[in-house]
Amino acid sequence: MKLIIQIPCLNEEQTLPATLADLPRRIEGVDAIEVLVVDDGSRDRTIEVARSMGVTHIVRHTTNRGLGRAFRSGLDRALIEGADIIVNTDGDGQYSGGSIEALIRPILDGRADIVIGDRRTATNAEFTRSKKLLQWLGSYVVRSLSGVNVPDAVSGFRAISRQAALRLNILSAFSYTVEMIIQAGNKQMTVVSVPVDTNPQTRESRLFRNIPQFIARQLVGMLRMYAMYRPMRFFFYLGCMLCGAGLIPVARFLLAYFSGAGDGHVQSLVLGGALLTMGFMVFVSGLLSDLISQNRQLAEITLEKIRAIELGITNARLAGQTAAQIDETSA
Repeated sequence: MKLIIQIPCLNEEQTLPATLADLPRRIEGVDAIEVLVVDDGSRDRTIEVARSMGVTHIVRHTTNRGLGRAFRSGLDRALIEGADIIVNTDGDGQYSGGSIEALIRPILDGRADIVIGDRRTATNAEFTRSKKLLQWLGSYVVRSLSGVNVPDAVSGFRAISRQAALRLNILSAFSYTVEMIIQAGNKQMTVVSVPVDTNPQTRESRLFRNIPQFIARQLVGMLRMYAMYRPMRFFFYLGCMLCGAGLIPVARFLLAYFSGAGDGHVQSLVLGGALLTMGFMVFVSGLLSDLISQNRQLAEITLEKIRAIELGITNARLAGQTAAQIDETSA
């Protein structure tokens, strides 16, 4: 059983040493623990620091591609390296390495595909009152969209089984947290949460400039993912809203018409007719999107099989290279 701890980094020269030193060296039920650093276009000595601390698995982006793509690059590399469990933590040392054992235990016990660390924000002194409220509201919305009961939806401290990692397809460049949960819920993966410890904040987040920007980008991501996996329901609700809005002016016109004053309310009929037409077109769009969604699911199944085949070929090639090296050494 191999555990790979991946750490997406962006200019983490100062905080990375403490993060690496805090990681566990042994965990019961795990045969090997390795570390993977994903450098997402850092302009400091992040890579040099990682190598000096003994990190052998390094993925480097020459430019900053965003946290979501850095996370996906890490997953791909961890799978190639033969990870059975992948743990994602932050380079700023926000999450305690001592909680990794508790984080992976549900996967080791066969009870979960994905485990998300719960920072217990309601009682965490690092969170202001406004952040606690926004975190609770955001987690509630994610639960409603995904059907997954997760108290801390934006926590980046999470463990993923190999099979779950093969099925995940992170598309967002901004972040992976919410998208992963919505995907997992719609793919019937088992997601659980465990309480984890956090360390004192070392710096402000580099993921977003301010809270309104963070909320806006997360909302766009939620709507996109919900429309992708539940297109019929999404467009049905939208179509109902438009049709409901269209019925109001039409009813106003009909009331005026039967009372003998319909000539003065033709504009209500025009507006209502336009809204009803838009609602009908949205319903049609929902049907077409649902058909496209079915084709996308077939494409994802094909992609999972291709990735499994590619990993099998890569692992076989690496095993052959290792055997050849052993033979040369023996000779």
